[in-house]
Amino acid sequence: VEPHYDDYIRCSVMAREIYCRYTDIVEPYGMDECWLDITNSSLFGNAGAVAEEIRRTVKKELGLTVSIGVSFNKVFAKLGSDMKKPNAVTVITEDNFRDKLWPLAASELIYIGRATMNKLNKYGIFTIGDVASAEPSFLKTLLGVNGLKLWTYANGNDTSVVKHIDCCVPVKSVGHGTTCSADLNDIRQVHNVILELAQDVGHRLRLHGLAGMGIQLSVRGDDLNFCSFRDALPYPTQLSTDIARYACRLFDREHGMKQKVRAVTVRAIDLVPERESWQMDIYHDYSALERKECLQTAVENVRERYGKSAVTYCSLLNKNNIPHDGRDLVIMPGLMYA
Repeated sequence: VEPHYDDYIRCSVMAREIYCRYTDIVEPYGMDECWLDITNSSLFGNAGAVAEEIRRTVKKELGLTVSIGVSFNKVFAKLGSDMKKPNAVTVITEDNFRDKLWPLAASELIYIGRATMNKLNKYGIFTIGDVASAEPSFLKTLLGVNGLKLWTYANGNDTSVVKHIDCCVPVKSVGHGTTCSADLNDIRQVHNVILELAQDVGHRLRLHGLAGMGIQLSVRGDDLNFCSFRDALPYPTQLSTDIARYACRLFDREHGMKQKVRAVTVRAIDLVPERESWQMDIYHDYSALERKECLQTAVENVRERYGKSAVTYCSLLNKNNIPHDGRDLVIMPGLMYA
C-alpha cells in the first residue's frame, strides 16, 4: 500500500493536540503512540473515564480509532494499549496485573523481541509470569543489565516517569534503516542500499546542525538475526557520500556477504556540533572535502525545492529493492567505493 507520510505526521500532531487538553505531561513513543501522565488531571474524572473521553474525541474529531492502556506505570500502559485493538480501553491495576498479564507470552512485554524470546525459551521461560518468577541474577547472566530491567517490568516495578511535552532529549545518534523488498545476495546491492540510506542520514544531520565522528552499521540476515558494527571516522562529517563510503568499507570488512541480507540500518554516532573545531591531520585533502560539502549543499537546496528524488546517483536508478515515489530524476555520477 502506498504510504502517505505527510498525512500520517499531520494526524499524529492533531492527536497529540487532543491529548494535551487533559495534561501537558505527554511523551511521544514513536510516531503514533504516546504516554500520558494524568495523575493531576482529576478534574476530568478517573483514569478510565479520561481514556474513554479521549477515545471518543479522537474518533469524533479525526475519524481515527485509538486503543488505550490505563495502568500505574508506563510499561503496563503500553502493554494494555496493545491488548484490545482497534478501538478499546484496557485497565490494568496493581491488583489485577498478575491475573491479566502474567499468562501472556513474554514477547508481549516491551523490549522482548524475537532474539530475546528465543534465548528465554531455551531455559523454559515462555510467559511474562515466567520472567517475573525467574531469578534476577540468572536473567542478568543471560541478558546482561537488560535482564534485570525485564524482571523489574514483569513484576510491575517500572518507575520511569513520563516526560513533559516540551522535554527535548539530546540527539545521541542519527540513523535510517530499511527492510528490503527482497533479500540482497550481492555485495554491490548492499552498497547501493547503504548509499540510499546514507543520504537520509546526511540530510538529518544537517537539520540538527550536527556531524558524526563515527558510524554504526546494523545488518539483519535472511535468518532474521541482527549483527551490528561500528567504526570511527577520520573527521566529523555530514556528507552522505563519506558516510556511505565508510559504512561500505565496514560492511565489507565485518560482514562480507556471509549470508543474504534482508535489512540494513546506517547510523551516525559520536555526534558533535557541525561547527565545532577538530584536529586535522596531514593525510587528507581538506580542499577536496570543502568542495564536496559545497556540492552537497547545492544538492540539498535542489531537493528542498523539488523533493528528495530530484537528484540521485546513477547506481540508484533501479532503487535496489527500496520503494520510491516514481518521480523523474536528475542524474549524478555514481559513487565509487575505493
